[in-house]
Amino acid sequence: MTAYWVNTFTAIHDEERLARYVELAGPAMRAAGGEFLARGNPVHVLEGNAGLRTTVIRFADADAALAAYRSPAYQHALAVLGDAAERDIRVLAAVEG
Repeated sequence: MTAYWVNTFTAIHDEERLARYVELAGPAMRAAGGEFLARGNPVHVLEGNAGLRTTVIRFADADAALAAYRSPAYQHALAVLGDAAERDIRVLAAVEG
């Protein structure tokens, strides 16, 4: 079942390291079969904490999303990011029917 990776930054401490992470993470996600559906700052905040930059990536299934997270390429991107940002990551299953 299709799964969606939802990543929301809640704090950014180092824009330069974040930019380097983005350069590495994008290709790592695509190499793992991810398709970027949305990314950027909220267009509208209707309720709650807006967070900052949010990314939504589609994967074939939750296992593929988990494999992408665990991949050496993405782990390298995470090492570059380090403590430069705080974020929440969720993997959600698509709704059937």
